[in-house]
Formats: sequence, structure tokens, C-alpha cells
Amino acid sequence: MSSDVALGKAVAGRSGRRTGIAGRGVICAFAAMGLLSTNIFLPSLPAIATDLGVSSAAVTSSITVFLVVFAAGQLVVGPLSDRFGRKVPIVTGLCIFVLGTAWCALAADFLNLLVGRSVQAAGVCAVAVLSRAIARDLFDGQELTRAMASITIATAAAPGFSPLLGGAIDLLLGWRFEFVFVAAVAAGAGAIYVISVGETLKTVGGPRPLREVIRCYLGLIRDARFGAPARTAGLLMAGLYAVLSSAPRVLLEGFGLSPIALGWLFAGVVFIVFGAGVLAPRLAARFGRQGATLAGLTLAATAAIALLGMTLIGEIALGAFLMITPVFLFGVGIASPLSSAAALSPFGDRAGQAAALFGCAQMAGAACGASLAAILSSEPVRGLTLVLAATSFVAMMLQAFSSTSRR
Repeated sequence: MSSDVALGKAVAGRSGRRTGIAGRGVICAFAAMGLLSTNIFLPSLPAIATDLGVSSAAVTSSITVFLVVFAAGQLVVGPLSDRFGRKVPIVTGLCIFVLGTAWCALAADFLNLLVGRSVQAAGVCAVAVLSRAIARDLFDGQELTRAMASITIATAAAPGFSPLLGGAIDLLLGWRFEFVFVAAVAAGAGAIYVISVGETLKTVGGPRPLREVIRCYLGLIRDARFGAPARTAGLLMAGLYAVLSSAPRVLLEGFGLSPIALGWLFAGVVFIVFGAGVLAPRLAARFGRQGATLAGLTLAATAAIALLGMTLIGEIALGAFLMITPVFLFGVGIASPLSSAAALSPFGDRAGQAAALFGCAQMAGAACGASLAAILSSEPVRGLTLVLAATSFVAMMLQAFSSTSRR
């Protein structure tokens, strides 16, 4: 009898490990899917504009439409997943996403491209927000921090490598096949999820009244355990998207780099964030989550203020820009997964709704950062450094205040 029990425990242990590995891979794919579907066609903007008879600036507006629908949709998906489970919203979202992606691939005019991008965002918001909810379902403590670090790495890899991949697909097959590739990735990730992971929420129930959903969101906003790290994450995403949106203009127009060189530099960002993601759980284990987050924010703020100072004193050199910006990104790579874990850890019973509000805060920060970098100054490098310095410094001060108030 004892041998049967031991065998059962061993089998369960192996099954749990397989589910954990598959789960981590799936949540990384889900978290990166929205960024992949946007950044992969950036090298093809001129070709898309020519084919659809509009300007490149008009095509760029499809990114804004995507972000708006993406942010708003998360607030709906989160509470639904807490009551109906993760599987139904994810499978439904993937089907909608694949439909929207196919719509984009077949678009004959710009209006249809916008419709396809909106449908894409409505579908992918489910898998993106629930990637963090699944992580909260499957992991806890240091394992949750490691899972969040993996998500951060994946969301850095998507914008880092996808422009290179998109450029190659465009060159060989044309821009429409970029959307075909994205649809295939979504279908593959969905199949792995259904086969290897499945439902991760232990208790599911019926729908809640709208008033209760709103009350839950307001409660999360007022709860310092959620509000403080969510604000930090929003500010970090503002800085990150300021880099993603402004760096191409800075490097191509300001420093005269080629598009290929730009693509390789973006790919290098992946390794920076990967190193930070590996380091973040170790720092948290040694110094605590609050202390490690503050360390990452201090590093990012120091680099951002240094960049701003050089910009205000005179023209910043290419070498200085390329050496200091990675320091900022490294700090963001440390603080971001720790903020995610801090925001979601206390709310296991509301993980879907907490992840939805957290994701909305991130996307709102991303939209503000990208917009402010273009609005604050006609010089791309000055607008970028102003946003980086302001967001990272405010995030550092809020984190320092939060750490002091908890003592």
C-alpha cells in the first residue's frame, strides 16, 4: 500500500512539474502575443501604406487603435475569468484574435485593416491579461516571481526580435504573411494550452453583478498592496514605450543608423532584459521584493537623469546614448516583474480582475509614454529623455515612500 502511495505521489509530482513547465511557456507566449502582433509589421509600414493607398503616419494609427481596445478589453475579461475560469475566455479570445489577424492579412483597404486590428486587440487582450492570472494560479512566492520575470523577458523578446522577423518575412513573402505567421503562433500556443495546461482556476462560479465588479476594481485601486506596484508598473511601461516609439526616430533620423542596424539594436534589448529577469528573483530573495524593486528603479532613474542632463547641456553622442539607455532598460527589467508579483500575490481569489486592472494600468502608461515623448519636444531625443527621467524618478520616489511607510 505504501509503495502505491509513493508511486502516486511521484506520478503527481512529475505531472505537476510538466504542467509547471508547459504553463510557464504558455504564459510567456500569451503575454508576448499582443506585442508580437504589433511590432512584427513595423518594418512593413511603407509597404502597407503603398498597398492600401494611405500614408505611413495613417498606418501607424492602427497601433493606437490596437492599444485602446487592448486596454479597455482587459477590464471586461478579468472579472469574467474569475467567475467562469481561464479556459473559456482564453480559447474564445484566441479564436477572435486569429479571426482579426486573418482580417488584417486579407484587408483590401485601410478601413478593413483598422477593423482587423480592433478585432485582434479584442481577442488578444484576453490571453495577455490572463497570462498573469494563470501565473498566479500555478505559482506562489519565489516561483511566482520567476514566472513574472519570464513574462517580462517574453514581452521584451517580442518587440526586440519581431521587427527582424517581420522584415525577413516581408522581404521573402510580403507583409500579409506576417499576419499569417502571427495567426499560426496563436493557434499553436492555444493547442499547447488546451492539451498541457487547461483550466487553472480551482473554483469557478456564475456571473457577478456589474456593481460588484466595479466595487472590486475600486477596492483594488484603494488597496495600497495593489495600487503602489500598479502605479510603478504604469510608470515603467510609460518609459519603456517611450523608448520603443522614439528610439527609431532618434537612431534613424538623429544618428543616421540603417534600419538593419536598428533591428539588431532592438534585438539586443532582449538580452539586457533577460539578464535583469534572471537577476530579479535573486535580488528579491536576498533583499526582499521592496528593496530589490527600489534598487531597479534607482538604477533606471540614475541612467534616465544622466541622459536628460547630457541632452540639456548639449547634443548627446551616439556612444553615450547606446551605453546609458541599456542601463535604464536593465533597471526596468529588474523592477517590472517584481511589481507584477507584488500587485497580484495578495489577491489569489481575484487574480483575474487584479491582472486585468494591472494590465490596463500598464497599457495606459504605455500609451501616455509614447504620446508624451512625441508631444513634449520636437527633438525626439529630448522628448524621450524627458519622459524617461520623469517617469523613473517619480516611480523611484513612490517606491521609496511605500517602502518607508510599511516599516
